[in-house]
Amino acid sequence: MGWFSGPEYWLGRLILERGIAAVYLIAFIAAARQFRALIGEHGMLPVPQFLARVTFRELPSIFHCRYSDRLFAAVAWFGAALSAAIVAGVTGLVPLWAAMLMWLVLWVLYLSIVNVGQTWYSFGWESLLCETGFLAIFLGNDRVAPPLLAMWLARLLLFRLEFGAGLIKLRGDRCWRNLTCLYYHHETQPMPGPLSWFFHHLPKPLHRVEVAGNHFAQLVVPFALFAPQPVASVAGAIVVITQLWLVASGNFAWLNWLTILLGCSVIDDSSWATVLPVREHAGWPATPLWFAVLVIVFAAVSVFLSYWPVRNMISRRQRMNMSFNPFHLINTYGAFGSIGRVRREVVIEGTDEPTITEQTVWKEYEFKGKPGSVRRLPRQWAPYHLRLDWLMWFAAISPHYAYPWLRGLLVRLLQNDPPTLRLLRRNPFPDSPPTFVRAQLYRYRFTTARELVRERAWWHRTLEGTYVPPVALEKVHRATA
Repeated sequence: MGWFSGPEYWLGRLILERGIAAVYLIAFIAAARQFRALIGEHGMLPVPQFLARVTFRELPSIFHCRYSDRLFAAVAWFGAALSAAIVAGVTGLVPLWAAMLMWLVLWVLYLSIVNVGQTWYSFGWESLLCETGFLAIFLGNDRVAPPLLAMWLARLLLFRLEFGAGLIKLRGDRCWRNLTCLYYHHETQPMPGPLSWFFHHLPKPLHRVEVAGNHFAQLVVPFALFAPQPVASVAGAIVVITQLWLVASGNFAWLNWLTILLGCSVIDDSSWATVLPVREHAGWPATPLWFAVLVIVFAAVSVFLSYWPVRNMISRRQRMNMSFNPFHLINTYGAFGSIGRVRREVVIEGTDEPTITEQTVWKEYEFKGKPGSVRRLPRQWAPYHLRLDWLMWFAAISPHYAYPWLRGLLVRLLQNDPPTLRLLRRNPFPDSPPTFVRAQLYRYRFTTARELVRERAWWHRTLEGTYVPPVALEKVHRATA
């Protein structure tokens, strides 16, 4: 079965497998550290209440059998431990069937989390991790040569990911077509990084070049992924370089890193050898027939399921980041079909005064990632995912995105709820909870270079109005009684 094996992709497969395991590791750790406040038994969107409304057939999850915070924590930390073992190379030391089983367990565990995660897990990179994680089951291990069909399925996934993102931009906001979107994007993106201020202040002609380069990378380069080598390797390298540019300019969880891993999988060993010392493999054992059959069946099912994302891509009403089945396999992707011109932020404040007057002193809660204090430089968090911070960005766009979790957040701040406070950078009421909390809506913009020197501030903000008026714990309880 010489046609089945691709020994020239040994390093590409290794990078892809270890990389997927590393992303799994980060995702499971993020789930373990954040779930109690978000979806725990006493969280803002509790899993038990959600499971009472959906069936296993609609959203498969092991938590349909039983849910408790202790069980969720065990699942998340076990997933993290298994991911770490794969990063360390354990799958290369065990039989092929055992390696496949390890990948299958990871996928089942993370799918179970995603399918009960509700709004907090509604991001496109969750589906991307589920899809790449399932693909990893069929990549084999060191006891078998890389299966070409599985490696080509990785290319098809990369094509859907990049070309879908390019199409959604071309069909969406006019600024993508006139090459001006990056006049605004670095400032208004969900969670700027430490270099975003500098990217925003690049010359506007360079911003136009960035957009043109993005169109080339997402609308032209994906077709070269299917060209003969070394053209395909060059296309993969272009994807990697453009994604590293995005990594430097913002925080998009593990979206860019999974794309980078898929780009690396396209590069063959001879191309890698031009920049890295790649060891040669003398020979590979024969591919087991049962493994070949499983890979062929998986490839056939993947081609069949591709009908729905392809139909979506060619549709004039293309949708972003959508799964067509409850297993999050063979999805459609895309991001930033429209770009905001103005950045708004919801700022939550509290006071411990017994009554509210014009002289009331309000103290601001600080989040870990989203902009707050104008003097604080945005930090690099990706590939770690701060779910609450991301949802706060959506809440600033429209109160529709804040329903129904924002009220639960305010209640927990009024209670000084420890799991909720662990999601924040600073709690201004460490000794006793506030008597009132409120949310204000501000308009933010990056300062100019002169303002940065004069005011030592990265942001300038202007109050636009009240987002949520002051509420006390008793008032909230009466409203929900």
